[in-house]
Amino acid sequence: MKFKNVIVMAFCLGLMGMVSCKSNKDVKETASEEVAHHRGGGDRKGPPKGKRGDRKGPPRGKKGSPEQTRSLEEIGGYQIGATAEDFALMNVDGKKISLSDYSDAKGYIVTFTCNDCPFSVMYEDRLIAMHNKYAPQGYPVVAINSNPTAVKPGESMEKMAERAKARSFPFAYLKDADHKVASAFGAVRTPHMFILDGDMKVQYIGAIDDNARDADGVTDKYVENAIAALQSGKLPETNFTKSIGCPIAGAKH
Repeated sequence: MKFKNVIVMAFCLGLMGMVSCKSNKDVKETASEEVAHHRGGGDRKGPPKGKRGDRKGPPRGKKGSPEQTRSLEEIGGYQIGATAEDFALMNVDGKKISLSDYSDAKGYIVTFTCNDCPFSVMYEDRLIAMHNKYAPQGYPVVAINSNPTAVKPGESMEKMAERAKARSFPFAYLKDADHKVASAFGAVRTPHMFILDGDMKVQYIGAIDDNARDADGVTDKYVENAIAALQSGKLPETNFTKSIGCPIAGAKH
């Protein structure tokens, strides 16, 4: 009998009959399993090492949901039915523009937007189409960029002018350099929509529609529905939704 088999037999006899003697291979496997168990590698609870399991909430490393989190009251801007004050802001063409400059306006589609936010970029074509459709009907789009250039250099007037030219914006693209207009309106995301009637009363606040990523997948056109109601002499059935987009720097989100 070889020496290693003698050792195996001695090991088996030492178990005092409680278990049957195993082969050399079986003993090695059993020992490995026992060591793994004591080191925590057996039937361990929770996710495997190196994995985080099924986490709830947004992925780590991201800033969370793009959805507006505060109510209109918490933000402190215009409420539904409030009368908005006019303003005078610099357009990308170097001229100041006020809402009162639109002498034939029956209302206004005021949008707070910017150059770099992916949501603003996704909605650019829809804003252009909206202006081309509704401006002749008395509801022009007026776009405002309230991101401070000191915080976001890509939102400077020069960059805004470049963007407006590259995309052939048919609407005014204004710079709210001191953030006063955004604060008055309560704009917190880009884009953030405010529909005013002919008396400058706020009749809708929120998102453009219910699908930022896919224009063809939209099922509820909030802004267009609000304008249609006003054109019919009615108030919008849905007058508030949460804005979806990038936070405006310095705003209450």
